[in-house]
Amino acid sequence: MLPDRRSFLQCAAGCLASGGAYQSLLAAAQDGDAQMLAPTRTHHPAKAQRLLFVFLTGGFSHVDTFDYKPRLLRDQGRVMSAVHLRGTDRLPLMGSPFRFARHGQAGLWLSEIFPHLATVADDLCVIRSMYTDIIEHFQAVLAMHTGSSTVPMPSLGSWLSYGLGTGNANLPAFVVLAEHLPYAGTQVWDSHFLPPIHQGVRVVPGPEPIANLRTAARTLSLHDLELEMLRDVNTRHAETRPGDANLQARTNTFDVARGMMREAPEALDLSRESDATMQLYGLARGDQRSFAYQCLLTRRLIERGVRVVELIDTGAGDNWDAHGDMQQHRGKAARVDRPLTGLLKDLKRTGLLDDTLVAVCTEFGRTPWTDAPNTRGRNHYTRAFTCLLAGAGVKAGMVHGETDEYGIDIVRDGCHVHDYHATILYLMGIDHTRLTYRFAGRDFRLTDVHGRVVSDILT
Repeated sequence: MLPDRRSFLQCAAGCLASGGAYQSLLAAAQDGDAQMLAPTRTHHPAKAQRLLFVFLTGGFSHVDTFDYKPRLLRDQGRVMSAVHLRGTDRLPLMGSPFRFARHGQAGLWLSEIFPHLATVADDLCVIRSMYTDIIEHFQAVLAMHTGSSTVPMPSLGSWLSYGLGTGNANLPAFVVLAEHLPYAGTQVWDSHFLPPIHQGVRVVPGPEPIANLRTAARTLSLHDLELEMLRDVNTRHAETRPGDANLQARTNTFDVARGMMREAPEALDLSRESDATMQLYGLARGDQRSFAYQCLLTRRLIERGVRVVELIDTGAGDNWDAHGDMQQHRGKAARVDRPLTGLLKDLKRTGLLDDTLVAVCTEFGRTPWTDAPNTRGRNHYTRAFTCLLAGAGVKAGMVHGETDEYGIDIVRDGCHVHDYHATILYLMGIDHTRLTYRFAGRDFRLTDVHGRVVSDILT
């Protein structure tokens, strides 16, 4: 028999008062349709309790950011047999227009376009040997989020919601901050064949980050009665259709929505943040749209128990896709550099970085040669690019993998997107080969039939 809302809340309140928050949530969630959000046991001890996934849309250039290639600059103009978006050609090498310098005790090479990130170099794990399969934005973005570049599959955040449950029953397990839709649109955070409750909830920066968050009912008590009646109707409807996951998920979604109406307004309100914190992120009071606003909001969400927060830097236009001039990267970096650094420092200051995994990635890299003769931009490139990890369970101040002297080919410790995902899941306590879901007669997983954990970067 399904517990009514009152008994659920009474149980939760009593256990919270006695310090048994996790046990109360688990016990209550395991009854009836709420089980899809129940916090679950991991396959092995988890280093990270939550994931912050930062996606820089468009494909930032590895050789202009985190993979310093002085030989590329020295041999600039040398014509090479060049792979690019539309096939092969002979194009001239192009060195980076940006200066590089070593930073931190580890001496990591970083481009001048990230002066703030350079101050936390010793907290970063730089993976310089990433590679992927598809050279088009749409498919490559899907691959980085879902492991599939062809058939849309559940998002990484949805898999973690399904596998780990939530840390706060009143907030979604998976939240996406996206001012603009990225390539592939909402498929990036869709749950697809997983129960719909695991779909990412989009927060749109602005005066109303979540639509219809505030009730239109005249009083709170009236609103409670309306929701109670709606649940009763839905429960009776579901009882005639046992095993319908969509109905169960819909009822669970209403429960989460009710909790969000209580807790989300406070989580989204930055007015009580100190001036020092605002300055750390480079955020002006009243700003509700910038990347700095999104970064500070991210910290507030993860400290309130949201399992996965994804930050998407801009959308399918005006992004890091620098075909015309690599100087475009300067402005893109300026938008994210200080806020992202502020977020890392804030997480470290509050102790959240100890059990939060931060992944900073893009869909592919950019060519070490020019986009076309007599241009200053770069084309799409899949054979080598760079992503970052930081935080729980990751060795700090280190470089993993290596590309050749021009940044063309990986020469040591290649890391496919599937390996990146397998490593993230491992740090969250999940064996990527065992997190599966049976659909259409087959057991699916995030990494398909591939993936290996990059053990060299683990603490």
